[in-house]
Amino acid sequence: MTTVTTGELLELAEKNVKLAVVEDMAKQFEEAYKLYMKALEYAGTYLFYENNPWLKKQNRQLFLGHYRRATKIRGRHHLHGPSLSKRAESGLGLTESNAKLSDVGGLEACKEVLVEAAIVPIQNPQFFTGKRQPWKAILLHGPPGTGKTYLANAIATETGSTFFSVSASDIVSKWMGESEKQVSILFRRVRDAAPSIIFIDEIDSLCGSRGENDEKVASRRIKTELLVQMQQKPLRRC
Repeated sequence: MTTVTTGELLELAEKNVKLAVVEDMAKQFEEAYKLYMKALEYAGTYLFYENNPWLKKQNRQLFLGHYRRATKIRGRHHLHGPSLSKRAESGLGLTESNAKLSDVGGLEACKEVLVEAAIVPIQNPQFFTGKRQPWKAILLHGPPGTGKTYLANAIATETGSTFFSVSASDIVSKWMGESEKQVSILFRRVRDAAPSIIFIDEIDSLCGSRGENDEKVASRRIKTELLVQMQQKPLRRC
């Protein structure tokens, strides 16, 4: 049972980029696009977990160039292919946005709660000391396309925070103990980049009711790790 290291992820990304360039030069654009996207998935995951800021900056600039090339190929040749995971997009910095709450039409009650629970504590931390603490979490629920991700992104923009967007599938691993490790690494990165906003999509697939008869051990361990990480400080949570 082995875990892929950040160095190995970078090697896989570089290997697939080289293959993509060969296909690109040979005008095999469909295959080149697939290889570019495969490389970018590895690269984005590597950047997501890399702790060295200098290495992250240098490699992000390099792979963003390949991302622009892949996007150009896709548009020019009308290709449809694999998309990047939210973890890879976050690592590459593709989730950054200029979204603002004022851009959101309606949802006034929701926006008011978000301002009170997330924006005010981040912008005025001096008011939240001692027993007066900000909310630990906010659950946004609703059908797809109702603006949950956009609202979270808008909070990050309004507060000048780093935005981390991951889905439940990015966290869950088939290896015993790896899912909890992924959660721990994710929250450590969030703290290192504070102030930060972390958005976990499809969290309902991870966090069902505790103590259910059919609850699996792995699921219980993930929920426990999430709760432990959310209680730790310093962390601006929403």
